[in-house]
Amino acid sequence: MRRLLALLLVPCGLAVLVGLVVLAPSPSEYARVAERAATGQGAPGLGAQTPVDAEVLRAAGESDCTDPNLPSPGEGEGCVAVTLRLQDGPAAGSTIVTLAPTTPGSPRFAVGDAVVLGWGGGDPADPLTYTIVDFQRGLPLLLLGGLFALAVLLLGRWQGLAALVALGATLGVLAVFVLPALATGGPPVPVALTASGLIVGIVLPLMHGLSARTATAALGTLASLGLIGVLALVFAALSRLTGLGEEASELAGVVGPGLDLRGLLLAGVIIGALGVLDDVTVTQTSAVWELHRADPAARLADLYGAAMRVGRDHVASAVNTLVLAYAGAALPLLLLFALAGRGLGDLLTAEDVAQEVVRTLVGSIGLVASVPLTTLVAAVVVRAVSPSTTPTTSRSRPA
Repeated sequence: MRRLLALLLVPCGLAVLVGLVVLAPSPSEYARVAERAATGQGAPGLGAQTPVDAEVLRAAGESDCTDPNLPSPGEGEGCVAVTLRLQDGPAAGSTIVTLAPTTPGSPRFAVGDAVVLGWGGGDPADPLTYTIVDFQRGLPLLLLGGLFALAVLLLGRWQGLAALVALGATLGVLAVFVLPALATGGPPVPVALTASGLIVGIVLPLMHGLSARTATAALGTLASLGLIGVLALVFAALSRLTGLGEEASELAGVVGPGLDLRGLLLAGVIIGALGVLDDVTVTQTSAVWELHRADPAARLADLYGAAMRVGRDHVASAVNTLVLAYAGAALPLLLLFALAGRGLGDLLTAEDVAQEVVRTLVGSIGLVASVPLTTLVAAVVVRAVSPSTTPTTSRSRPA
């Protein structure tokens, strides 16, 4: 059985290695694309403004907007004069006064706020070359990340540490392989499948060790991801999804016409489903192993049926989790459509919402399919690698 598992997984590993060799761009190629995007060729570049950190010293009322970088105010609107001390950039340490709009959707500033300015170039002492673009959030996010890591370590101990290392490896795959490959025009679906296979090959053994149990969970995950990829391709084409959205359109304008927006949508479906899939497959595999340990003499059908009862409860809650996660991400959009008085049919078939519908349903189908598939494979494997024994009263069961 272990040889059979290796026979099934080794080709997957070889396909991942081939994908890495073929799809990973060279550092120089990625650098050229990043430079072109930053300078902007045919579209506003990402580097059109240089970020500069600053601190708010004073925020006073102002009746009109004289800064040409700001939109003209509407009736009853105006601007606030914000005094800022520049913390870095070419004029670090100096003080400037810039204007910020006071429209209903604009942020409000208070003394001591840490903000990020966009410097458009030119004279660094000219306040008109600066625009407030965001708040600095590094410290609170770092604190939150520290609390998260501490909670994982307190509960999981060494396994929690392994989970954090696995999380770092996942982020590394996304940053080092997925983003450069997509930015340089790599086909999004093969990139997503290659990255998913690499993540499965790194994360599952790192967190659960090299064993038949881990191999079973990996096999169930990869098979389910393949199903999700096929369904995503088919229904994105049938639904005529374009992948266009506010962020995607901006990205296409910066990167250029070679970007496959529909493929980018499909890649997001595959990578997004992976996070839930590995949870379900690992849980189902562990359930089968523990049920077999509790009753080594259980028949295959009984073992499968007991584990499926666990899986049905798990998959029901996991599907609800997927729906709520996507609904939460699209909540402002859903609210906007609802206020526009559009019917449910119009709402669900609009491009932005239809993308989330396809993403949710395709991921959910793959999730549902992973439970019986992984459970069956796990039940067969555990009985092969841990043969059944018949307990007797005359002797104790071997340790």
